[in-house]
Amino acid sequence: MNRKKLSFLLLVIGLVVSTILIYDLYYPSPSLKEMKLGDRITVWILTIGFLIYYIKTHSKPQLVPSVLSNEKDNSRDRDKPSISFKDVAGLEEIKEELQETIDFINNSNKYRRMGAKIPKGILFYGPPGTGKTLLAKAVAGETSSTFLYASGSEFVEKYVGVGAKRVRTLFEKAKKDSPSIIFIDEIDAIGTKRNLESNNEKDQTLNQLLVEMDGFNTDETVIIIGATNRLDLLDEALLRPGRFDRHIFVGNPNMKAREQILKVHTKNKPLDKSIDIEDIAKKTHGLSGADLANIANEAAIIAVRNNNNKIHLEHFDAAIERVLAGLEVKNPTVLLKEKKTVAIHEAGHAIVSKILKTDMVQKISIIPRGQALGYVLKFPDEDRYLLTKQELMNKISGLLAGRAAEQLIFDEVTTGAKDDLDKATHIAKEMVCSYGMSSLGPMALDEHHIRHSYDMIRKEIKDILDRGYREATKILKENKDILNHIADTLLEKETINSDELDDIFKLYEKPMDCAT
Repeated sequence: MNRKKLSFLLLVIGLVVSTILIYDLYYPSPSLKEMKLGDRITVWILTIGFLIYYIKTHSKPQLVPSVLSNEKDNSRDRDKPSISFKDVAGLEEIKEELQETIDFINNSNKYRRMGAKIPKGILFYGPPGTGKTLLAKAVAGETSSTFLYASGSEFVEKYVGVGAKRVRTLFEKAKKDSPSIIFIDEIDAIGTKRNLESNNEKDQTLNQLLVEMDGFNTDETVIIIGATNRLDLLDEALLRPGRFDRHIFVGNPNMKAREQILKVHTKNKPLDKSIDIEDIAKKTHGLSGADLANIANEAAIIAVRNNNNKIHLEHFDAAIERVLAGLEVKNPTVLLKEKKTVAIHEAGHAIVSKILKTDMVQKISIIPRGQALGYVLKFPDEDRYLLTKQELMNKISGLLAGRAAEQLIFDEVTTGAKDDLDKATHIAKEMVCSYGMSSLGPMALDEHHIRHSYDMIRKEIKDILDRGYREATKILKENKDILNHIADTLLEKETINSDELDDIFKLYEKPMDCAT
């Protein structure tokens, strides 16, 4: 029995006895008749002593903020994950790269005999939702190591010294339970670049992290894994070899990886035999692993909503639209004039994209979703990593085709092209400032050059956008009948799929001359 429980028990006994003795003073009892007054006073004094001791031990004054008190371990921080590389679909190159680290933890002696040292740190960087956290858990699962999770924001506090203390506590846990893996998610929250003007709590936390990463003993198998979406924000001292020895880019999956990810997320779902996972992978170009998991889950939810026992292809198509275009607006109150404008706008996008072969048009719709009154779903027919100058110009023409179609048919433009203009301007800016695809020549311009040469750069961007707009207008003028046909079909049916679009184009193909 510990001291607190014992003091509480003695206090209770003392209070009970003292109460009986006080009661006996007013209503004497024969059994307590022989008890002297001195004995009674002794019992009361002891009871008061027990009460004072109990109050002191249970009301310790808080002289420091609660965040500075010892933080207890919780099950979330200290865990041995059951996830392995079998649960990580795609990312084969990264898994192969991590095999050496895993083998070092499992068979460290053979590396030490060769004088090799384990990489102290691994930094995963790339867009969100690509599997950085999952990879870290899989490394811990493959090595049966203790997995210590922490978010970068957990180390940031307004009280001086709290962040540094938490860093020390985390590394002490890791050393105590080695082999262990420390995973710091969103490490840019504490690892941003320091400057001469700042000496805040965040800098002290970063300094402590740098010291701890340098202070590993060779006998302790502790690996730190960091994850960030913004590698450019991290301090150079954090990125150097000896701290984060390996930098691994975790990008969006290619088509083969998307197919594997979809198989993982649909293995416990009842799929209809007509579903082709490879076909769905082609339709989801540029999406992350988290997006694909969301699509598989949304498809299952839509199937349940429609009272189906299996997930069909239309459920997946609806899920893709839900994730990419937003929630469908029920009973929209769109004026007929606006509906015609939207139909012409989306038809313009579809025609120019199809003729220039920038992307495969999957679906055209004028059913409002999210904030958009209409949309065109289009994906490239294959994964592309390099784009030519002409292909970028074609993309700009496809984006500006909606505005061009409005100008051509109504001799007026609307606010509906805002998102298209943003995307087209971004591509043109990258062509001028990053890719050297303008009359300025093969040069890359940073923010400093852009700020001091803004007028010249703005003129180059405008020239590129004007060329793209003229090309879109030229194509639409040559195919004005198809433009009106697609718009009329949209007004009647609200949606057109890729096969129906092909049929409309076939109606306007020029027949071959034949003998009469």
